[in-house]
Amino acid sequence: MIRHRPFGSGHPYSVDTEQRSPIDPVAGEPLTLGVRVTPDVDAVTLQWDDGASIIELALDRTQRRSRGQAVDGGHLASAQARLARAARGFSVTLPADDARLTAGSAARYRFVGGPAVAPSSQRTRWFEVRIAGWRAAPDSAVAADAGAGLVPGTVEVLDDGERVRRVRFALALAAGEHVAGFGERFDALDHRGASLDSVVFEQYKSQGAERKTYLPMPFAHVVGGRGWGFHVRTSRRVWFDIGESAPDRLVIEAEVDSPSGASGVIDVGGYAGTPHAVLDAFLAEVGRPEQLPDWVLRLWASGNEWNTQAEVMRQADAHREHGIPIGSIVIEAWSDESTFHVWRDAQYTPRADGGPMRLADFTFPAEGAWPDPKGMIDELHARDIALLLWQIPLIKLRPHPRGQTRHDADTAVREGVLIREPGPDGRLRPYRNRGWWFPLGLMPDLTDERAAQWWTEKRRYLVDELGIDGFKTDGGEHAWGRELQYLDGRRGDEANNTFPVAYAKAYGDLLRRAGKAPVTFARAGFTGSQAHGAVWAGDENSTWEAFRWSLFAGLTATASGILYWGWDIAGFSGEIPSAELYLRSMAAAAFVPIMQYHSEFNHHRQPSRDRTPWNIAERTGDERVLPGVRRIVALRERLVPHLSAETAWAIGQGTSLMRPLFFDWPDDERLWNQPLQWMLGRSILISPVTTEGATSHTATLPAGEWVHAFSGESVAGGGTHTTEVPLDEVPVYVRAADWPRLHEIFRS
Repeated sequence: MIRHRPFGSGHPYSVDTEQRSPIDPVAGEPLTLGVRVTPDVDAVTLQWDDGASIIELALDRTQRRSRGQAVDGGHLASAQARLARAARGFSVTLPADDARLTAGSAARYRFVGGPAVAPSSQRTRWFEVRIAGWRAAPDSAVAADAGAGLVPGTVEVLDDGERVRRVRFALALAAGEHVAGFGERFDALDHRGASLDSVVFEQYKSQGAERKTYLPMPFAHVVGGRGWGFHVRTSRRVWFDIGESAPDRLVIEAEVDSPSGASGVIDVGGYAGTPHAVLDAFLAEVGRPEQLPDWVLRLWASGNEWNTQAEVMRQADAHREHGIPIGSIVIEAWSDESTFHVWRDAQYTPRADGGPMRLADFTFPAEGAWPDPKGMIDELHARDIALLLWQIPLIKLRPHPRGQTRHDADTAVREGVLIREPGPDGRLRPYRNRGWWFPLGLMPDLTDERAAQWWTEKRRYLVDELGIDGFKTDGGEHAWGRELQYLDGRRGDEANNTFPVAYAKAYGDLLRRAGKAPVTFARAGFTGSQAHGAVWAGDENSTWEAFRWSLFAGLTATASGILYWGWDIAGFSGEIPSAELYLRSMAAAAFVPIMQYHSEFNHHRQPSRDRTPWNIAERTGDERVLPGVRRIVALRERLVPHLSAETAWAIGQGTSLMRPLFFDWPDDERLWNQPLQWMLGRSILISPVTTEGATSHTATLPAGEWVHAFSGESVAGGGTHTTEVPLDEVPVYVRAADWPRLHEIFRS
């Protein structure tokens, strides 16, 4: 077998052996063409037909390149790499000066090979290709608002003679301007002097080091100078060189798909004014958040090993016994891990038509994992605890599906509700997940209203009859490949980034149909996610570095209009955090919109890696943990009414509840030197301790009169303020004018 996939797997940061690279060949750049073969193939030849003649080039053996951990750091990658080693690769590279790579020319190619005894016995089909070239284009090729600051004469397009594939242009950057936003970014607040892109990607841990994100947006504030912001109005991939190559220019390169010679191949919005005004104008275009119930503002509790009714209730009891109230529990491992809409151990007759079930269709054996889900949920509600259930937007096909999963898969194909991809013969077939998580699963097209309703109605009994309060909409990053076909006719290059937005919306719509608030909790997103539920920062280790990365993620996400944001307090993966890291993180989390802890599955090995306060206390032996968390959570409970009021204010003003200090003091250069500080509403400033071993902390305060919330000390703004900081306390400053009405929140 000889396999060539021109577009590869669709992994945005890795080139697969069997793909074409670059996917769109460019005149003046080398072109590599590769194949993957079975062990019986000893040699492969490229046949290149330019319409006048066919030339043949021998391919060289090449090390098999996969989407393994050495390439992208993704989890489950080692298993993927082991599978890949069973295959072998060949490739050939046409040099940059090859005469065949002439802009505007067309060709077709295929691969021929086989074992030594029959070297031409196997062949691929012919693949069509056009060679593109960069050329100067008129400024009208970019439809830029006047406020975007397009630099005249900088527009170039990558044109293959029929279609424009990319556009490149520059916006002017003035001295002293800072550039912040771009969705959720883990490595910095100000990205001037760096380069990044906007593509949804599952980066498992170390997002700050890898500089990849689950939730990008082609939007940013430009702070200082004239004060403005911009939005590249596209869902395709965009690259940003933010003054890295030329300090006075922000160079933007974007994927497009327009006829050669077209004008306005990309649209760029420009917004003038303060960061508040810029964000308000952006949200007016892409969608505004809506206020969620106040329980969302209380502590969330979760652990992936809470996978039985008995364990969930044991943890709920422990919260009550330790005096640490919670507003919600998230159960991740509740389902059969196959249908993802049936409780594990439930007994039922599968529906061959793949239709939605009702509660009456199930019996729950007393010896099962969930003997009485309705009773459990009712009891949690009686304790004022909401419940969310985990979801994944895939139909699992490995191992081979049986029972209801088989019926769901067959029905999804029959009803035409799946994302599709071209097969080897060019005909469309259901897309099979190319990511590491649930590989080869089917993916419903949740961007299509009919498909989304088909999918979510299978979960309706969970809301209507059991009364759950929301969904953790995990794993929205699995649409890989620009050649994917969505039901509305869009290809993957245009639609893949929008999938996680539609995913959260679909579940929010389900909750609305059942008369509930649209509480979803998503990891992935894109432009438009602002209007749909809450977001957490994804998977991370329990380290101080990850703590800082998570706070950068929160500040950039909220600067981009994500209102309900949080992270896994002190990390969720690996060995438990130290007592110091746990308490410092918990204290900071009390002053972000979503306060939640969570822990990764650890196969129930002992000692436990749960991130519950009592497990951290027991494992570390630190007697300060439980009373410290009790004090922090009690403060958060007192804070909820204020947060609710400030959330309403933020939504009404088109701004964020949690936001970097540049929103309110855009001209204070000092504040950029201490970027991990933020406002929470109009009155409260937080300056967290993020350094191990610190016993004191210096905050950089903007102008105004402030009160240190835990001491009551009056502090003049415009300078710095140093305080001793207990482990269960975060430096918090309240505007002096608001202190009389807020001081009770901070009483011990």
